[in-house]
Amino acid sequence: MVVVASILFTLAATAMGGSARLIQIRDALVTGAVGLIFLTSLLFKRPMIFYLACATMARNTAEGAKDFEQVWGKQGVPRLLKTLTAVWGAGLVGQTSVMCWLAYIWPIGRYLLVGPVIGYGIFALLMVWSLWYLAQHGDAGKAIFQRG
Repeated sequence: MVVVASILFTLAATAMGGSARLIQIRDALVTGAVGLIFLTSLLFKRPMIFYLACATMARNTAEGAKDFEQVWGKQGVPRLLKTLTAVWGAGLVGQTSVMCWLAYIWPIGRYLLVGPVIGYGIFALLMVWSLWYLAQHGDAGKAIFQRG
């Protein structure tokens, strides 16, 4: 679902036209839309990261999705996954805000050179934080890795 949404957002952003600034921020807008999907999913019973993890587990083994469904019932796991979803959603929206601001204030050449480094840097920070956060939450963090 996230991949399809990303493709649709990319197509919509491409259809918006071709000013230099818009082309610079097109990918950032897609990232921001995914971040908004993450944040919106917090209004539902299970957040987006639950479904992404469940889909990953289903690809790994025949029983992966079923096993991960059981993980949701373990103490602390729902809160852990909701926190991960909130931080990733806010991080992706924040990344979009930074990239749009930089596209506006920087010359195109500087943005094209430094922008990807900043974007990947923010993504790397989110990954490192996620691994640290999972490690800090003992049994709930282990349950996610052990799938049941």
